Amino acid sequence: MIALSLIFTEHRVATGDCPYKQKMTNLKIGEKNYTCNSEETVLDSLLRHEVEVSYACKKGTCQSCMLQCTDGIPPENSQKDLKDTLKKQNYFLACLCVPEQDMTIKLPDQSELFSDGKVIANEMLNRNTILLIVECLDVLEYNAGQFVNLQRADGVTRSYSIANRPQESKTLEFHIRRLPGGKFSEWVHDEIKVGDSLSVSEPKGHCFYIPERKEQGILLVGTGSGLAPLAGILTDALAHGHSGPIQLFHGSSEREDLYRVDEMRQLSKQHQNFSYTPCISGADVPEGFKQGRANTVALNEISDLKGWRVFLCGHPEMVSQMKMQAFLQGASMGDIYTDAFHVRQEEDSES
Repeated sequence: MIALSLIFTEHRVATGDCPYKQKMTNLKIGEKNYTCNSEETVLDSLLRHEVEVSYACKKGTCQSCMLQCTDGIPPENSQKDLKDTLKKQNYFLACLCVPEQDMTIKLPDQSELFSDGKVIANEMLNRNTILLIVECLDVLEYNAGQFVNLQRADGVTRSYSIANRPQESKTLEFHIRRLPGGKFSEWVHDEIKVGDSLSVSEPKGHCFYIPERKEQGILLVGTGSGLAPLAGILTDALAHGHSGPIQLFHGSSEREDLYRVDEMRQLSKQHQNFSYTPCISGADVPEGFKQGRANTVALNEISDLKGWRVFLCGHPEMVSQMKMQAFLQGASMGDIYTDAFHVRQEEDSES
């Protein structure tokens, strides 16, 4: 009887049908491979292999161990409480992820990849903001509202948001504001020419439109060149047939620092569900403009944000303040998307 049992067990091991045989998966990071044992999380595996990875609570709460799977969709439970835009890009929490198959993983600190880009247009949008249009490879992988790093030949690199739908024109549009002493922005304003080359990084950020819940209200609030990602998100939502109300509030201290006012007004005439409100916080407010900061005007006009999707872009103080105000007025934190430019800029860089 014992002999028969041993023979049966050996058969199950040989055929892979044995509860005692561990199913190991492979984790690939760059050129290196790491084994992940059965029931072991990605985080525990990487720590066991002495791979430096950020983590804290190990319970999926702090989200500090978020990584990206580059060759497939991670297990559903490993994306618990992540924003929809992060899920779409296959981000996951390493502490919750028990691999179901081999995974190729990208760590946050891995060197980014750049594609060759070529300037095909540059024109002024207002007195201090220029429109830069760049052709580059793999443009279909980019989403309107995300940001990229632009790098010139000497290595100077700055981050800018995508202001258009790359899928339509096969190009990337950026609104670049001149900053006094800004190495990159002054070069773009004063020296760059059509035909010049730029390196373009892979897309970053989760501030973009997901074509789900099309009946949901969308609130867009931005200051200065924060209109760039909001304009991209707006055109993307309209292109996908978003049926819920879409309200855009764009603000600055002076009329001369706003731009594309006529274009946005024309768009609001073409789409009944879209409304546009230009805001001026200074004293000189022309007819057709609202007096006050964009976030204040927005909250006065929309008192209940429950069920709304909110996008906030531009000045970091406005973004931080408005994020909390939107939450207090009913918006879910999971539906609030932000792009505070200073978070991703260097000391002398631009937004």
